[in-house]
Amino acid sequence: MNHGYDFPRIQFANQEEKQEFSKFPTKTGRRSLSRSISQSSTDSYSSAASYTDSSDDETSPREKSQVNSKGSSDFCVKNIKQAEFGRREIEIAEQDMSALISLRKRAQGEKPLAGAKVVGCTHITAQTAVLIETLVALGAQCRWTACNIYSTQNEVAAALAESGVSVFAWKGESEDDFWWCIDRCVNMEGWQANMILDDGGDLTHWVYKKYPSVFKKVRGIVEESVTGVHRLYQLSKAGKLCVPAMNVNDSVTKQKFDNLYCCRESILDGLKRTTDVMFGGKQVVVCGYGEVGKGCCSALKALGAIVCVTEIDPICALQACMDGFKVVKLNEVVRQMDMVITCTGNKNVVTREHLDRMKIGCIVCNMGHSNTEIDVASLRTPELTWERVRSQVDHVIWPDGKRVILLAEGRLLNLSCSTVPSFVLSITATTQALALIELYNAPEGRYKQDVYLLPKKMDEYVASLHLPNFDAHLTELSDEQAKYMGLNKNGPFKPNYYRYERGFKTPHIDYD
Repeated sequence: MNHGYDFPRIQFANQEEKQEFSKFPTKTGRRSLSRSISQSSTDSYSSAASYTDSSDDETSPREKSQVNSKGSSDFCVKNIKQAEFGRREIEIAEQDMSALISLRKRAQGEKPLAGAKVVGCTHITAQTAVLIETLVALGAQCRWTACNIYSTQNEVAAALAESGVSVFAWKGESEDDFWWCIDRCVNMEGWQANMILDDGGDLTHWVYKKYPSVFKKVRGIVEESVTGVHRLYQLSKAGKLCVPAMNVNDSVTKQKFDNLYCCRESILDGLKRTTDVMFGGKQVVVCGYGEVGKGCCSALKALGAIVCVTEIDPICALQACMDGFKVVKLNEVVRQMDMVITCTGNKNVVTREHLDRMKIGCIVCNMGHSNTEIDVASLRTPELTWERVRSQVDHVIWPDGKRVILLAEGRLLNLSCSTVPSFVLSITATTQALALIELYNAPEGRYKQDVYLLPKKMDEYVASLHLPNFDAHLTELSDEQAKYMGLNKNGPFKPNYYRYERGFKTPHIDYD
C-alpha cells in the first residue's frame, strides 16, 4: 500500500559496503533479536515478573493467606508482592501533590489527628494513598476500602498494606466482595472508628444498616461525591443523621478544580485508552452541564467533536448555550450520536429505549460517581450478547447484529479505565484532610447533627497551598482597599454565596 511516500532504493558504492550492510539481521533475525532484548530486560529487572504475572488472577484475594514484612495479615489485596511497584507510583504522585506534603510537614509536629480512627471508602489510587499516609503522619489510624469495584490500583493497595494500613480492596471485585471489604473495615474486634471519610455514601449506609452503635463514637463524616452528599441530606431531612457531616463535594476547591479541570483531562484519557477513538467530527451528547459536564464538553469540543448537551436546569442550559453547545433532549438525537456520556449523578438517564435506538458502534460511558446513570441491568437479557473486547470494554450485541460499546459496565470512566491528574486530586485530598481535622477537633456544640459546607477561609487556604507550584504571587490589599471592599486583609475574600462562575462577577455597590 502506498501512503504517498516512495522509499528509495539503496545504492551501494562498492561490494564491501554491501557486505557490511548484510550483517544486519534478516527479518527472522530481527524477531529473534527483539525477543532476546525483551528477555534480557526482564532478566535484569527480575521483579517485573511479580508485577505483570497473571498466573494467580483467578484466585480471589479472600481465599489467599498473605502477610506483609511486619507479619501483619490485617488486609486483603490482590498481591502483597506488588508493594514495591505501588510505592514507586505513590512517590510519583507525591511529586505533584506538594500541598498535601506541605500540610503533612506543617501539622506533623502537633499531630492534629492523634487518637483519630478513620475508616475510609474511596478510590484506592496512588493519589488517595498520599492522602491516607498524610492522615497517618498526622496521628490517625486508618482502615480503608474501595468505593468502586474497578478503580483500585492493585499495586498501590499492596503498598498501603505493606506500610501497615489495613486496606481491603482489589480491582474487579464482585458485588459481594465489595460489601465484604466494607464490613471488614468497620467490623474489627478491639478497634472502632470515630471518623468516616466516604466517597459515594456506601460506607455510611453500611454503618447505619449493620453497625448503628458505631455512631456513638463517631465525631463526624466527610463526604466528597454528589451521590453521597445527596444521601446525607436525605438522612438529615428525615432526622436520621446522628453526627455532623462535612459536604466536601460542594466546596469551591472540589467543584471548580476536581470536577471541572480533572474531568476535562481525564475524559479524553479514558476514551482514548479504551477505544482508540478519534474525536474530530464525532457527534457527542453529554448529559448534564454541571462542573463535570462543563469539563467534558470543553475537552471534546477542543479536539473537534460536535457536542450537544442535555440539561434539566435552565441556568446550566443557558450556560451551555452561551458556551456554544446546542441543548437537546436525548431521545431526539440519540440515533445520530457516536458517543453518549452521562455526567448527572442521577439514575436511568440513559434507558433501554435509548440504547435500543443507538446506531452501530455508539460508545456509551459514565463520568458520574454512581453506576445508576446508564440502565445497564436492562442489557443483561437473553436476547443480547455481551462480548468482552478488552479490560473494561464490552460489545453489547443486538439480535440484528448491532453492537454498542459499553465502557466500565456503566461505572466511572476515568478512574475505572485510566488515571486522573495528581495535582488536581491534591486539591481535593487536602480539602478532605482539613475537613477531618476540623470535625475531629471541633469543640462540642460547634457542629450539630447536620450537613455543613467548608468555611470559605478553608477553601482559600487550600488554594493558597497550591499556588507555589506556579510561582504565583498574590497581591495584598492596602488598608484603604480592604475598608472600601469591607474585607479582612487576610480573607475570606468572597461571600459564601459567591460561586466563582466564569463570566460572572459580583459588582461593588457603593451606598455612600
